[in-house]
Amino acid sequence: MWLILAFLSATLLGFYDAFKKKSLSGNAVIPILFLNTLFSSFIFLPFIILSHSTSVLDSTIFHVGSGGWEMHRYIVLKAVIVLSSWILGYFGMKHLPLTIVGPINATRPVMVLVGAFLFFGERLNLYQWIGVLLAIASFFMLSRSSRKEGIDFKNDRWIYFIVLSAMLGALSGLYDKYLMAPVSEGGMGLDRMAVQSWYNIYQCFMMLAMLFLLWWPKHKSTTPFHWHWSIICISIFLSAADFVYFYALSLPTAMISIVSMIRRGSVVVSFLFGAAVFHEKNLQSKALDLALVLLGMLFLYIGSQ
Repeated sequence: MWLILAFLSATLLGFYDAFKKKSLSGNAVIPILFLNTLFSSFIFLPFIILSHSTSVLDSTIFHVGSGGWEMHRYIVLKAVIVLSSWILGYFGMKHLPLTIVGPINATRPVMVLVGAFLFFGERLNLYQWIGVLLAIASFFMLSRSSRKEGIDFKNDRWIYFIVLSAMLGALSGLYDKYLMAPVSEGGMGLDRMAVQSWYNIYQCFMMLAMLFLLWWPKHKSTTPFHWHWSIICISIFLSAADFVYFYALSLPTAMISIVSMIRRGSVVVSFLFGAAVFHEKNLQSKALDLALVLLGMLFLYIGSQ
């Protein structure tokens, strides 16, 4: 079950990346990021209110667990990690083609895999290892193909933004596993809906502060903000992708290394958007690389049955 949820989350993430790229085109980053956190908070706020004031959501997958500062301090840290990754990722994606950003982000599972070995003792079987190695190879091939577009990986600061974003994203994935793993397995055993609901709200307040302290005083001399319908889609698809992701991680047999690897399969969806919607270049040489991604996902699926 958790494997199917991971594939669904990957598909939703692909749409999220596409709408994010569309929204950021010639647009101010900080207001878009604030609106993303605001709309995401609006999505989960009713679940918090209903869970705390009624019994309507009791025993459902939408129920938000309660807890004091002992719980919320861990969620605040989660919000800081994710928001830092998002800020770097949004600025990088604004200035780079989607077919370059996707492959760099796709290296996250490698980082997560190392972390899962070190901190959670996860082990992979032969089919899973084949899937991981194929995926890693395809990610490096995609990154090498992107060099043909004239972007200097060593001297382009936006490349470093995306790389740092990917590293923080990998850290967030490992932290998610720690937060929701049972106490008996060395985790915190936090309620998944509490984590997802509250970290969005904490991020919203953090971005509101950044909006007024950093962006607004200089907004007339920087890239202007303009509204686009795709901004709402960012929040909808991200919230859905994360909801499925957190639910998958909450299942007893879920492996963070495999879930993270499959989630990076979203590069396939974003690639298709980059080709069909954004008309990005050098697509033919990347087709074989994407085939390896799909083959790697297939081996991961077979090995996890």
